[in-house]
Amino acid sequence: MLTDLTIKNIAIIDTLHISFRQGLTVLTGETGAGKSIIIDAVGLIMGGRASADLIRSGADEAVVEALFDISGQPEVARKLRDSGFDCDNELLVKRSISRAGKNRIFINASMATLALLTDIAPRLINIYGQHESQTLLRPENHLLLLDAYAGLTPQREEFARSFERFRALQERLATLDEEEREAERRLDLLSYQSDEIGRAELRAGEEEELEARRQLLAGAEKLGSVSAEAFERLYEGDGAILGQLRRIKNSIAEISAIDRSLEGVAASLENAYLQAEDAAIMLRDYASRIEADPLALQQADDRLDLIHRLKRKYAPTVEAILEFKQGLDREIETLMNREQDKHNLEEERERLAHDVRKRGNDLTKRRAAAAGALSKALAAEVHQLAMKNAVVETLLEPLAEPRSTGYERVELLFSPNPGEPPRPLARVASGGELSRLMLAFKQVLPEGDVPTLIFDEVDTGIGGATSEMVGQKLKKVASVQQVLCITHLAQVAVFAGQHLRVEKQVANGRTTTRVVPLVAGERTHEVARMLAGAKITDSALTHAAELLAATGG
Repeated sequence: MLTDLTIKNIAIIDTLHISFRQGLTVLTGETGAGKSIIIDAVGLIMGGRASADLIRSGADEAVVEALFDISGQPEVARKLRDSGFDCDNELLVKRSISRAGKNRIFINASMATLALLTDIAPRLINIYGQHESQTLLRPENHLLLLDAYAGLTPQREEFARSFERFRALQERLATLDEEEREAERRLDLLSYQSDEIGRAELRAGEEEELEARRQLLAGAEKLGSVSAEAFERLYEGDGAILGQLRRIKNSIAEISAIDRSLEGVAASLENAYLQAEDAAIMLRDYASRIEADPLALQQADDRLDLIHRLKRKYAPTVEAILEFKQGLDREIETLMNREQDKHNLEEERERLAHDVRKRGNDLTKRRAAAAGALSKALAAEVHQLAMKNAVVETLLEPLAEPRSTGYERVELLFSPNPGEPPRPLARVASGGELSRLMLAFKQVLPEGDVPTLIFDEVDTGIGGATSEMVGQKLKKVASVQQVLCITHLAQVAVFAGQHLRVEKQVANGRTTTRVVPLVAGERTHEVARMLAGAKITDSALTHAAELLAATGG
C-alpha cells in the first residue's frame, strides 16, 4: 500500500507531504484546489510522461516521492532483487523532472530505468478515471478479468505452460527442418575427416619413436663405419691399442713386484684393459648389426610426412588429433540419430497439441458460460451507480491462431444510453463511467489484485441515493484494498476512514496547495460545505453530523 507521498514544485504545489492509511481515504476540496495535481503526481510515480510544463514557476526541478509498504507483495520484492535493487518491506520511488531535461528515476535510492518503473508500478497502484491509466481501456485485460470472475486463472496459467511447451517444440522442429540440408553436408565432412584420421591408425607416442628410428636409419652408414674402425684400432689392426695396453700393463705388473707402490697403477691398467676389451667387443657386435636400409628409411619418412600433414589439418599433436577424432565420432553419432530424435519430437508435439486443444476447449466452454453471468453481474452493479440504462456485454471472439491465453479474445462492450448498441469501452465510456465500471468490477471481483486503487471522477453526474451507494461500494472495496478517492459528494466522503481536505492558500504573493487531515469537528464542517456550498448553515452542519454518525465516520 501507499503510505507516504511527497510532492515538490509541481504546478501550484510548493512542498506537500501526505501520509495515507489503509482502508478508504477521500480527498475533498474546492475545484482548482489541486486534487488533480496530486493524481498527476501519482501518475509520474507510475511511469507517466514527464513534462517540464509540470514544474512550478520559478523552480528548476520538480520531485515526487512515494513510499510503499510491500510486505504483502513478495513478487514485487523478488522482481526488484532480480534487477539488482536492495529491497525489504519498504519501497521508495523517487522521480525528478528538470527544466534542463535531466529527468531521473530512483528506486530505494538507486538509479532506475523507466522500463523497470512501468513494470512494477501497475502492481502497486491503479488509477481509475484518467484515461491514460485505465485497466479497462486495455482489451487484453478483459480476458484476465473474466477468468478472475470465473475462477479460471489457474486453468489459464496451465494452458499457457502447455501452449508454450508446444510452441517451443514447433520452433525446434522447424529449426531441425531448416538445418537438415546443412546437417547432411556436415555429416559428409565429419565422416571424411574421421575416416582419414582412422585410416592413419595413429597411436600416442608414435611420432617420437619414428623420429628416433629415422635418425638411426639416416646415419646407418656412418654408424657402421665409425664403430668398425674403432674396433679395428682397438683390437685387430697393426699397433692395436689393446695389444699395446696389454704389454704396458704386463710390464708395470712385473715391476710392481719389485716396488709395491706401483700395485695401484698396475690394477688401474688391468681395469682399463678389461674395459677397453669389453668396449671393443661391443663395437664389433654393433658394427655387425648396422646395415643401411633405404626402404625402411623411406617408410619412416613417408609415415612422418603423413603425421605432419594430419597435424597441419587437425591438431598440433598426435594425441590431440586422436581426441579430435573422438569429438568427430560423437557429433557423427548425434547427426545420424537426428531422424530418430525428430520422430520422437514429432510424437511429443502431437501429444502436446492434443493437450493444448483439450485445455483450450475447456477454457472456451467455461469462459462462454461465465461471460453471460459476468455481464449480468456488472449490469446489476452499474445500474445502482446512476447508469440505469447501461448495457454491459462480454464478447468472446475466436482467434485465427491460439495464443498463450487461449483460443479467443475477450472484450467488454458498453452502452451507457438506451437505443445505442454496445461498443468497446475505449470508444464510448467517459472517465467517470470507467471509474464506476471498475468500481462495479471490484464488487463482483472483491479480491485485492493491486494493493492501492485511486478513483477519480467516480461521482461524476450522480447524486442522492446513488452517491450513497457509491460510498458503500468504495468502503466495501477498501476492506481488502487501500482506496483513495477524490470526490465532491458528501454522501461518498462520509464513508472514509481518513478524510483529507485539499485547499489553496496564498503566502508572499504565491499560491500554494496544502492537504489538511480532518478530525471530528473539522470533518463535520467540510461535509457541511460539500452539502451546502460556500454558505454553511446550521441545518447543513446537522445533516453532516447525521451522515457521519450513520456511517460511523
